[in-house]
Amino acid sequence: MVDVNVVSRKLAELSLRLARIRAQSPEDFDAFVADQDALELASFNLLLAIQTCLDIASHLIADEGWEPSATLGEAFLRLYERGVLTSEIAQTMKRAAGMRNILAHGYESADAAIIQDAAVHGVADLERFSQEIAAWMARRLDDSHTA
Repeated sequence: MVDVNVVSRKLAELSLRLARIRAQSPEDFDAFVADQDALELASFNLLLAIQTCLDIASHLIADEGWEPSATLGEAFLRLYERGVLTSEIAQTMKRAAGMRNILAHGYESADAAIIQDAAVHGVADLERFSQEIAAWMARRLDDSHTA
């Protein structure tokens, strides 16, 4: 059974990271790239936000005893297979796992336009992930109380 406290703490951490991303991410691209601190803080918090989503996915998979995923991105597909996430969010989060790798390993393809788009628009996808996880957890709790 999933440890509700662990998932709740991770969801709270995700919410904090998303707020920090928004605070450091102006809509204007030129202003964003001109402020190196904002770019780096947004990148760092994006990395941590996506990692938190991966932590949640891994926690659910392990606690439920589901087959482990071979890759980080596959963890979100595993959650889709088990009815935790919608197909759309699972696919989006799989791409986010790729973004996490780019940010974590400093690949040259981490250009400012991609980071700015993720920081300004991609946070909505991370929020949807959070909402879908919370909804699944609520259903699990309801099921356990009626069983």
